[in-house]
Amino acid sequence: MKPVRWSLAVLVAALIVTGCGHDAATGPSPREGSPDFSRRGRPSTGGPASYVILHGGGSLPPGLARHVEAAGGALTGALPQIGVTFATSGATDFATRASWIPGVGAVAQDTLVRWVDPDERAFEVADSSPSGSVSAAGIGDNEGFFPVQWALQAIDAPAAWDAGARGRGVRVAVIDGGIRNTHIDLRDNIDNARSRSFVPGFAFNQDVGPFSHATHVAGIIAAEHNGIGTIGIAPEATIIGVKALHNGAGTFAAIIQAIVYAATPIGEGGAGADIINLSLGGEFYRQGRDAALLAAALGRATSYAHQRGVTVVAAAGNGATDFDHTRNLVILPAQSPHVIAIAATGPDGFGLGATDFDLPATYTNFGKSLVSFAAPGGNDALLNTPQGTVSCTRPLRTGFLTLPCVVFDFVLSPGSMNVDNVYFFAEGTSASAPAAAGVAALIIEKYGRIGPARVEAQLRHSADDLGKRGRDDFYGLGRVNAFNAVR
Repeated sequence: MKPVRWSLAVLVAALIVTGCGHDAATGPSPREGSPDFSRRGRPSTGGPASYVILHGGGSLPPGLARHVEAAGGALTGALPQIGVTFATSGATDFATRASWIPGVGAVAQDTLVRWVDPDERAFEVADSSPSGSVSAAGIGDNEGFFPVQWALQAIDAPAAWDAGARGRGVRVAVIDGGIRNTHIDLRDNIDNARSRSFVPGFAFNQDVGPFSHATHVAGIIAAEHNGIGTIGIAPEATIIGVKALHNGAGTFAAIIQAIVYAATPIGEGGAGADIINLSLGGEFYRQGRDAALLAAALGRATSYAHQRGVTVVAAAGNGATDFDHTRNLVILPAQSPHVIAIAATGPDGFGLGATDFDLPATYTNFGKSLVSFAAPGGNDALLNTPQGTVSCTRPLRTGFLTLPCVVFDFVLSPGSMNVDNVYFFAEGTSASAPAAAGVAALIIEKYGRIGPARVEAQLRHSADDLGKRGRDDFYGLGRVNAFNAVR
């Protein structure tokens, strides 16, 4: 569908992928001893199966490639840092035979998982021209779409910028799908040399369009201060695009490799990230041997990132599930070790003049056992109401923008896979996670590479305590606050 130009901005309503999945459970009950991904994705099909091999003691045994070949497979990759390797095999008993290899702790068949929800909504807006000059004093309000970026106001980002916090020198890896690295609001902030793809056959900047989930996520973190379009929470941070998904789906192996690569210092051949953002998630039943083993391998990767001093932030998921009272479900990577899980908040009628941006989003997962913090992710409470279907008009820096009222409750950010000047309103914990990652970038800029434990402590001390006093089901330890975090 081609956009129709309208003054400064253009609206093309489209239902496109964003956020973390929340499919209803279907199919038979899980069987013990078999992988259970009935809530998300499907096993890889066609050709040899792929396997994730966990090694005991966190090291790789000598002669491993030869042993894997003898078991009927071929070694395709190795992460000695975490004691995990990858293999393919067409033999139906490969997992059993490979488990007999000395030094092998366990073998699990990998699976292709839909980590990004196909039912989320995104609305396209095109901006074709600069809207203001770049001021050396204050920043933000000279961006064309700044007046409708309510999420920045919700966390006091402009006050943080005025205090000098911009995220300069901080490196944030966006592990996601393909990113539009030439987008006019991101191109100067992306480290193309260190960006990388772990999806065979595709570069880090390739994916299915027109919406680019990764670009939207990156823009929330670090859309540039350039007087064009939008501005990110840490507008001078560096983004590293690490592709582990294609069209919202990816294997555990790709995500594990992406995390280890992002967390490894540049001097050791990695991306040298300070922060990893994981705006992706899958809900799985706890039963099933392979499911547990793949979760353990993923946990090794997030633990490795923590050990290397990297802060890992992930989406809490969009299933509206109470994880304090759902014992048979786990959401990954939000519940992986050393991961900061972010729930979503948003307004209910910003287009109609609402100024409370801290309502729990209708879709967000919740529970004290899951949520670390909350951040702006957008809300769709108006969607099925008469108010949500009518049009609202909001002023921009120059001109006006008219959209369905519910759209203004979403988060605006760059988001095109195919065009360099297109933006999208979208909602989901996929948007709240990068908001928190952006605040973490401001913290690291101010206090240095203090390590993930101290970054999380600073997020905790500076967050606004909403809901019930102390840790709350929806807000965790509070809704992040950029200004409090750096003053």
